[in-house]
Amino acid sequence: MLRVVYRTVGNPASGRLVNIDEYRGRLDVQLREGVNIEEILHALNDELEQFLAKCGWFQIWRGRVISANSPESPLTVQYVTDPDVDLLTCVQVRECGGVVRVHVCPDASLKQFARVINLSTERLLAGGQWFQYFEGEIVTMDSAERDAA
Repeated sequence: MLRVVYRTVGNPASGRLVNIDEYRGRLDVQLREGVNIEEILHALNDELEQFLAKCGWFQIWRGRVISANSPESPLTVQYVTDPDVDLLTCVQVRECGGVVRVHVCPDASLKQFARVINLSTERLLAGGQWFQYFEGEIVTMDSAERDAA
């Protein structure tokens, strides 16, 4: 099983605004409380760019395996504030050929964002188009959870 869990914390382990830890079948994304959503999204973009450059997460798009090193369309995740996303919806995830864009209501609180992005990410991963290569093992949504953190 694959999971990405966002949570707000007083001070992420790294001391930065955002910290990403990778485990078998799971990413743990810590967001510093008390920071406005635009700052967090900017920090998320920076951290994810660095993370994706060296991680083992992949997307299957129309029969092609896409990674951060794919020359035609490298795997990227971008968070943007979008005034067209209402507060109730909070988050809209759009993906196309290696590019995932997360549109976020600029009025969302950090706790609301974390709650909604967890649900949105769960739905995205449930589509079965993602996998993780972790310590020599391919982990998918169908993989046993027994060893997942």
